[in-house]
Amino acid sequence: MTVRLACGALEGVDAFRVDLEVDFLRQGLPSFVMVGLAEGAVREAKERVFAALRSCGFTLPPARITVNLAPANRRKGGSGYDLPLAIGLLVASNNLPVEVISGWFMGGELSLTGTLKPIPGILPLALLARKEKAKGIIVASENAAEASVVAELSTFGARTLSEVIDFLLGKISLPIVKPVEPDLPEVESILDFADVKGQEHAKRAIEIAAAGAHNLLFVGPPGSGKTMLAKRIPTILPKLDFEESLEVTKIYSVAGLLNQQGLIQKRPFRAPHHTISEIALIGGGVSPRPGEVSLAHRGVLFLDEFPEYAKSTLEVLRQPLEEGKVTISRSMFSVVFPADCMLVAAMNPCPCGYSTDPNHSCICTASQIQRYRARLSGPLLDRIDLHITVPTVSYEELRSLTSHRCSSQLLENILRAREIQSVRYKSFSNCRTNADLSGRLLEEFCQIGPDGQNFLKEAMQKLALSARAYTRILRISRTIADLAGVKQVLVKHLAEAINCRVLDREFLN
Repeated sequence: MTVRLACGALEGVDAFRVDLEVDFLRQGLPSFVMVGLAEGAVREAKERVFAALRSCGFTLPPARITVNLAPANRRKGGSGYDLPLAIGLLVASNNLPVEVISGWFMGGELSLTGTLKPIPGILPLALLARKEKAKGIIVASENAAEASVVAELSTFGARTLSEVIDFLLGKISLPIVKPVEPDLPEVESILDFADVKGQEHAKRAIEIAAAGAHNLLFVGPPGSGKTMLAKRIPTILPKLDFEESLEVTKIYSVAGLLNQQGLIQKRPFRAPHHTISEIALIGGGVSPRPGEVSLAHRGVLFLDEFPEYAKSTLEVLRQPLEEGKVTISRSMFSVVFPADCMLVAAMNPCPCGYSTDPNHSCICTASQIQRYRARLSGPLLDRIDLHITVPTVSYEELRSLTSHRCSSQLLENILRAREIQSVRYKSFSNCRTNADLSGRLLEEFCQIGPDGQNFLKEAMQKLALSARAYTRILRISRTIADLAGVKQVLVKHLAEAINCRVLDREFLN
C-alpha cells in the first residue's frame, strides 16, 4: 500500500511543499530505503521513528519499505519529517485508516520514547500550509505558539506521538492554539537619549539616520559615548508593522531562536563581538542558517570597534548593505536570507584612540594609524551614509542641568519623516525609505535647484567624492528635508548632509 502525506522543507526563510510517500510492500526481503535528496538527519529518522512506534505500542510487520520525498531534485534537511513519516508508516501498514491524514500538514521531531520535540522553521511551514489550503497543522506543543501567528490556519500542539494518533482517530480533542497576545501595557525601555550629556551633533546625525534608515559610523576617542548612543537607537525607531514582524519572526524561526514565543514585535538589535567569523556574520554552513546581519533584519546591527573585525569579515558586508539580502550559494543550491538592517558602527580614530582628542597625547606612529585606517576599504565606507566624529564630553557638559531631547521627542520627528516617505513611495515595491533611493527614483525625488547643483558640484570637486558618495549625500539631504517638512532639497540640507560625512574630509587625510 502506498500513502502520501503533505509536509514541507525549508529553503532560506521560506518553505516548499514536500510529498512524503510511503510504499509498504510485504513481499520480498525486508528493507528500508529513503530517496529524494535526503540529508543525514532525515535518513536517520528511520531509527527514531521505529523506536517511537514501539514505545507507543506499534510493531510493524516485516516489509519492503520505500520512502520518497518529492520533488526528488530538491534537497531536504532537518528532523521535521519524523512525525509525518511515523503517521505514514502506520497508515501504509493498515494501523490507521487512510482517511485520517487527508488535508493535514505535520512537522516535528520524535524522541525514542515517542515525545514530540520542537523543530526550527515552523512559521514558514505554517505559512506553506495556509497557502496549500490545509485543514490544519499539527506540531509539537513548544512550536504551537509560533505557528499560531498564521491567520486562517488551525494550529494544534501535541506532546507525544500517541496524542497525535488519538487526535487523528477522534479519541481525544486538541485545542486550537490561539496567537500569543503581547503584554499590555508594553514595558518601556530604560534606555533614553535624555541620559546622554552633550553630543548634540551626534544625536542630530542619529535622528537623520533613523528617519531615513541610513547606515551610520561613529568616530571618536574611548569614553566619548559611542556605544551609549548606539544602544539607544532602537528607542527611536518606528514599531514593526505586521509584515515586518512576520519577516523578522521567520528569520528567527529558521535560526531556532524563538523560544516558544509568538510574533516578534520589537526591532532587533544585534551586537556581535569583533572576533566573529564570516559565516557567523553573514550566514552559511553546511545547512545554511541566518547570520547576524540577517538576524538584524528590520533592526540595528551594531559593530563596535569596527576596524578590529577581520578585514575579510567586513568585506562580506558589501552585498547586504547594498542589496538588503544575503545570497549563499552551494554547488547544488542557493538560498537567500533577508538582511535589510541599519548598520551602526563605532571606531577609534587610531589604535590608541586619542589622535583627535585634545586632552590626551596620541602614542601612535603615522604608519600605525595608516594601517589601522586601511582595514576599512573605500568601497565599504562608501556604503555607510553618515560618518561623524564623537568628541570627548567636557566637564561643563557633564554637569549641565540643561534638559536634553528625550527619545520620545526624537521619535515624534522621525515618525513624521517616515510617514512622508511612506506616502511618497507607496507605489514602489522596492523602495520604503530614503536609504533605498537609487537610479530613476533618486533623480525624481531628490531634485535640487541651480544653487544646490553649483554647491554640490564644487563640493564633489574639492573633496574628490565618488559616485556612490554623491548618491549618499542626496539621500541624506532628502531625509533632512523630510525632517524639516520641506518638499524641495535646499542648499542648507546639502551642506548638513556633507557635514555628516567626515570621512570624505580631514579624517582620511
